[in-house]
Amino acid sequence: MTARFPDFRLGKVLATSFTGTLSERHGEPVERIPTPNRLIDWLAEYGLAVDSCTPAQLEHARELREAIHAAATAAAIHDALPAAAVHVINDHSAQGRAAAILTPDGDRQWRLTPTSSVEDALSVIAADAISLIAGERDGKLALCASPTCQAAFFDTSQSRTRRWCDMNTCGNREKKARFYANQRKNTGSH
Repeated sequence: MTARFPDFRLGKVLATSFTGTLSERHGEPVERIPTPNRLIDWLAEYGLAVDSCTPAQLEHARELREAIHAAATAAAIHDALPAAAVHVINDHSAQGRAAAILTPDGDRQWRLTPTSSVEDALSVIAADAISLIAGERDGKLALCASPTCQAAFFDTSQSRTRRWCDMNTCGNREKKARFYANQRKNTGSH
């Protein structure tokens, strides 16, 4: 019997999707990469396939994830970037060997070599975080309005007023909670 893990919450932005591998940070945290093999699975979802991952590499990945979350949160609220987080992101970015390639559709993808390691994949994630936090991309960093989530996400909506990291999870949960609260309020007032 194989262990059942929480589904990945896959988004379009690599760095903030990576921070989403730990969700509900202010409620009951859900770890979506609890084992080295789950990190391998997550990386493969983003075209960053690696053959193996040690427990130590998983810990390095989690360290990068938390650094990105801290820096993205600070950037979203226009606060000073935490020096320790910046150091971790920069170190991971400098450690890897990956090449940016252009697809026939004109998109950028990252290419790892057949001998690439977890560190190479993490360097791609760190580079993506640097691009977001430095403001090099069209959009803005924001924090999820869910009080139990508050994940940093990259808002590319036209108005830049998105409230939820994921409408299908946090947004839906908050809308349901408001609906049921209104139902209770309305039945209590009769």
